[in-house]
Amino acid sequence: MEETKMKKMVILNASPRKDKNTATLLKEAQRGAEAAGAEVQYINLVELNYKGCYSCMACKRKGNQCGGLCAIKDELRPVLEKIIEADALVVGSPIYWHNTTGMLRNFIERLFFPILSYNNADEYGTIKNLDKKLQVGLIYTMNVTPKYYELFNYHTILEPVRRQMEAFFGHCEQLNAYCTWQFYPDYAKYDASAVNLEEKQWYRDNQWPKDKEAAFAMGQRLIEKN
Repeated sequence: MEETKMKKMVILNASPRKDKNTATLLKEAQRGAEAAGAEVQYINLVELNYKGCYSCMACKRKGNQCGGLCAIKDELRPVLEKIIEADALVVGSPIYWHNTTGMLRNFIERLFFPILSYNNADEYGTIKNLDKKLQVGLIYTMNVTPKYYELFNYHTILEPVRRQMEAFFGHCEQLNAYCTWQFYPDYAKYDASAVNLEEKQWYRDNQWPKDKEAAFAMGQRLIEKN
């Protein structure tokens, strides 16, 4: 009888805070994946010494042996190797100044560009050279409400990442957690008199438990989809 191979998930926390809102939801996704029988590796990107793409073009040279991996051998390289070997990937980031953190954007440069090929385009116009199916989930935490998410066009900023993940790997879904507690639990210690604490408390009491459930379900679903 053939032994069933345990599925693997990599979870990346792209927040500088290791135990706050983003981490909480990522840990729920981890619990969901483990409940579905997966082996999960949780990584805090803030602990790694790495930069974005150097534009060395090693991954684009004819006859290169990169295999879809960035040629730079720094502390991010083992993470990229684990992702290529995994069945699922979940990445979480807070939204800082209307965008994801710099460490996430640097990671994305290093993940996407080596995969990109200028030789062959599929029917969607996506140019890629990695024949790899990977179930991907994105989790974003932010101070704004859904109203301001639309007002500041966050969708147009974040959607390209989801679409590129989907184009490269076959599937990507996104979870947004709105109106999170930035200075939890004591706003009185900070200069933040304009913050609507009643609104914050409502989201914390009513929406945050649902966000945690959704993150758990995402982790479970991404493993079960394989």
